[in-house]
Amino acid sequence: MFHSTMLTMKIKSTKILTILALGASLLMACHSGNKDAQSQAQQQQDAIDTPSVTLVSVQKGKLSSTIAVPGELLPYQQVDLYAKTNSYVKKLYADIGSEVHQGQLLATLEAPEMNSQLAQAKSRIQQLQAVYFASKAMYDRLYSTSKIPGTVSENDLEQAEAKKNSDYANVEAAKSSYKEVTANMDYLEIRAPFDGVITARNVNMGAYVGPGGKGPDPLFVLQDQKRLRLAISVPEKYTGGLSDKNEVTFTVQAMPNHKFTAQVKRLAGALDEKLRSERLEMDVYNKDKKLLPHMFAEVDIPLPSRDSTIILPKTAVVASTEKVFVIRVTNHHAEWVEVKRGFQSGDMIEVYGNLKPGDNVVKMATDEIRDGSQVKY
Repeated sequence: MFHSTMLTMKIKSTKILTILALGASLLMACHSGNKDAQSQAQQQQDAIDTPSVTLVSVQKGKLSSTIAVPGELLPYQQVDLYAKTNSYVKKLYADIGSEVHQGQLLATLEAPEMNSQLAQAKSRIQQLQAVYFASKAMYDRLYSTSKIPGTVSENDLEQAEAKKNSDYANVEAAKSSYKEVTANMDYLEIRAPFDGVITARNVNMGAYVGPGGKGPDPLFVLQDQKRLRLAISVPEKYTGGLSDKNEVTFTVQAMPNHKFTAQVKRLAGALDEKLRSERLEMDVYNKDKKLLPHMFAEVDIPLPSRDSTIILPKTAVVASTEKVFVIRVTNHHAEWVEVKRGFQSGDMIEVYGNLKPGDNVVKMATDEIRDGSQVKY
């Protein structure tokens, strides 16, 4: 009985020692873990207080950039051809797609009443000429007789001369009226004012046309398609680097894999009040007629920098809610320097601000690096 009791007490003692040993191990592990956590927290705090950064030296250079803007191809020349006088379409000599040359007859019109107007104007000339010849003959006789003193009074001679001059003026006015009717007759022939392609025909034979006839639709629309105008609008921000020597490339949706080139020919020299952009035009020669008027184009415009400016990696520029800045480092201290951004090309950007060549700025800048904080590199 006694032996059994002693054995039980030994087992209990062993269990207690084991539990104590495990507890001590757990305490030591917890203490070690606390030290590691404290060490990591301290390292994180040090990284926040004194961040490690990579610096890049400020340099000057010229940065070339391109911007993509939408454009439209326009005919170099386009005209809507209307009938000037009220008339009927007698015959058509051109249709949609017809290539025509300057002066070529496109249509003839007829206006029967104009023939009677022409005959009336001609008869009017003959009538007034007869009156003029009579008054001139009277004046000539009086003038010859007046050479004999006392035969013709001076007043009668002056009145005869005035009558002759008045009749002559009436003849000239009648001739002008005749020319007007003749000129209107010429308007009955519609001719092409320049070489081009007929892109629209809005009338048929027998149609009534004129100022009060067919309405706002023209008889024909003629376009010069051998040379096109590529028109674009460049935002105000990019107008400073443009000149009439720039060459652009562009593509159209119909031929996305083909790049066309054109040279800037005309700059508006002023900004559009609504869009705040400058209009540019390029001449595009289109002899093979691959391009069509009113196609939309995606235009790449080169924008070379005019001045030598500060160039930095894009990552060095921070755009916060407060301002745009870079972080200059002097004697291991950060300094926020406000800048303005310029052209961008690839990973580089132009900046303007209180920077000079040789300054060191943070390459991977962020607003977490506070102004005046200490950094290490």
